[in-house]
Amino acid sequence: MGRRWRDGVGVLVVPGELSAGVPVEIPVEVARSYRARTKGLLGRDGIDGALLLTPAGSVHTFGMRFAIDVAYLDRRMRVLAVRTMSPGRLGLPRPRSRHVLEAEAGAMAGWGVRAGVTVEVRVG
Repeated sequence: MGRRWRDGVGVLVVPGELSAGVPVEIPVEVARSYRARTKGLLGRDGIDGALLLTPAGSVHTFGMRFAIDVAYLDRRMRVLAVRTMSPGRLGLPRPRSRHVLEAEAGAMAGWGVRAGVTVEVRVG
């Protein structure tokens, strides 16, 4: 499943298990270039929605101003694990992770993003 994403914006679609079967749509920023992935959420006070880092297998929160939820995704966009990270932490590399989704701490649980769920990113 080769994706040809570019830096930009789109929509994260989460299956509607928590919303009576209606998929949840969340604004997402895609960070595909080295520069965009390196900057990530650094220097921000928050994010409206989520940030997808691709390709990525691990993240850190050095220089971050707020705690984040981190979802590790495999190449089919299935969530392998979700962790909450405080600022100043180094996340361990996650085997099989090809993408990392970041959001403000606590947001992912409300969206239904958890291990085993397959999400979709729509751009354009």
